[in-house]
Amino acid sequence: MGNMATENAASARIASLLDAGSFVEIGGAVTARSTDFNMQVKDTPADGVITGYGVIDGNLVYVYSQDATVLNGAIGEMHAKKIANIYDMAMKMGAPVIGLVDCAGFRLQEATDALEAFGNLYLKQSMASGVIPQITAIFGTCGGGLALVPALTDFTFMEASDAKLFMNSPNAIPGNEISKLDTSSAEYQSEKSGLVDVVGTEAEILENIRALICMLPCNNEENVAYDECTDDLNRACEGIENAVEDTAIALASISDSNVFFETKKNFAKDMVTGFIRLNGMTVGAVANRSKVYNENAEVVAEFDGSLSAHGARKAAEFITFCDAFNIPILSLTNVSGFKAGKCEERNLAREAAKLTYAFANATVPKVNVVIGKAFGSAYVAMNSKSIGADIVYAWATAEIGMMDANLAAKIMYANSDSATVKEKAAEYRELQSSPLSAARRGYVDTIIEPADTRKYVIGAFEMLFTKREERPMKKHGAV
Repeated sequence: MGNMATENAASARIASLLDAGSFVEIGGAVTARSTDFNMQVKDTPADGVITGYGVIDGNLVYVYSQDATVLNGAIGEMHAKKIANIYDMAMKMGAPVIGLVDCAGFRLQEATDALEAFGNLYLKQSMASGVIPQITAIFGTCGGGLALVPALTDFTFMEASDAKLFMNSPNAIPGNEISKLDTSSAEYQSEKSGLVDVVGTEAEILENIRALICMLPCNNEENVAYDECTDDLNRACEGIENAVEDTAIALASISDSNVFFETKKNFAKDMVTGFIRLNGMTVGAVANRSKVYNENAEVVAEFDGSLSAHGARKAAEFITFCDAFNIPILSLTNVSGFKAGKCEERNLAREAAKLTYAFANATVPKVNVVIGKAFGSAYVAMNSKSIGADIVYAWATAEIGMMDANLAAKIMYANSDSATVKEKAAEYRELQSSPLSAARRGYVDTIIEPADTRKYVIGAFEMLFTKREERPMKKHGAV
């Protein structure tokens, strides 16, 4: 499909997104009511936004799609009110909202009326957060105050070439201009800010939204999203131990029919987040990653195995979403410690605390599989038993403890010869860092073979299906 011509693009996007013939428009006759600055002589059909409802694979969804042919899609009072109305209906019905954005910004001729109406939209989005899934797809311009809309939603998609997302345009940033650094591009917003989950062509984005909707619950009271599982529940994950470095591959190996919907794919690639299916049930997955492989099995990015500030933030936000919508959480832990660097010293303590809080605060079923290293407080923060994991498995090859055994021996026997240090390292590895040592203390429930991972995690989530857990009474946490 590629990029559509601007004319009727708003309608065409809706038609491509929803099941054929299912869209019903609401408020099609609404027009602008402002008469300032000769607005009455301008035709504003539907006030520049098409709103309504339809179905995706049988699931009810509410949609708004901005029409760039009407005043460049600029937002006026009635435009914003129509979107807010869709939110009201979606919350009553318990169905997701999908926004298709292509907009020149606020309508200057309507000033405070537009701002008031748009502020009300922010309110509706805030009230809907954690109640119904919210998805934004950006096909044109999404700037200034409108940039808050995708930031208030749960998932954001962005067209690769024409879409622009910014608070201030690149040319308005002191010392910058767009040819130097395009801060509004899909590349920048997906890799640097972490606001965008998926970048692609228009056709790819609409297809991806359909896939995501089918994996998510309709609202926070529907227990979980299901699909029929045609995959063998006891299927061995042959060769999964070779994916210990690139856990996106490992998660696809565990999942029913290798389905994996990765979120924030281009941001903080040392942490993988996304949705898999286990026996038909949607599960949120969080995993450390030290290498990224492309389709040709070539390494395209490499990390040192530590927990970074951006990685912690990415995981924490994802876990919070899963907990709000009763989606169980699986983590694959392979972390050597905290990342060292100036950026990390500015941010890592805060972001690692948020990750720890997100795991500890989540009441959904939580399963952790230690697949490699699990060292120090970074291991504790990665869904360990101590912060509330319900079940912890470890591969027989895992290392769990304070730090690498060789380093520990060097510190404890600083003045000894190399033979002694080597001997003590082996001893430390056996007594303190082996998965058996952790299992003897109850920190690991079962030591498993990598190939059996799928079988064990499915069994754990089946057992945890009826989990009920309360938290201390409070309005909300403040981390």
